[in-house]
Amino acid sequence: MLAAPRQLVVACAAMRSHVNLSHIVRTCGCFGITHLVACGAAGIDGRIARDGAQSVKLVVHRSLPPVLDRLREEGYELVGLEQTTRSESLFGFRFRERTALVVGNERLGLGPDELDRLDRVAEIPMAGLPHSLNAATAASIAIYEYCRQWPAPVADQ
Repeated sequence: MLAAPRQLVVACAAMRSHVNLSHIVRTCGCFGITHLVACGAAGIDGRIARDGAQSVKLVVHRSLPPVLDRLREEGYELVGLEQTTRSESLFGFRFRERTALVVGNERLGLGPDELDRLDRVAEIPMAGLPHSLNAATAASIAIYEYCRQWPAPVADQ
């Protein structure tokens, strides 16, 4: 049986590495997430993204803030994946079904222009060093948690 597309959009700030974006594309493909927004000089490596490169619609924009404004207008809750003073632990975080997961740059995270537009911020609690995960790894964990909370409905065939 085929799963219906999920109502999660993943929106990524400009990534420094095509490897990280490629891993995020692969994760999106594995979990039935069909829409991914990337910024900057986004590119993917097909050997890493695998079948995700064919099943995920990748749309590239120059910057993230206008994309976030449009997603909000379309009814998405904007959830940043970041360590901030207002972050909620992912352990108890409840996603809305129609969510845009906003992932920051590997080194700089999300900037003030992105953070100011977010409805909520989730963070993955760290228990050791270093105090943060790779952007693709963190995105995969948050995507998994969204999918755990919102199992994919089965589409009519």
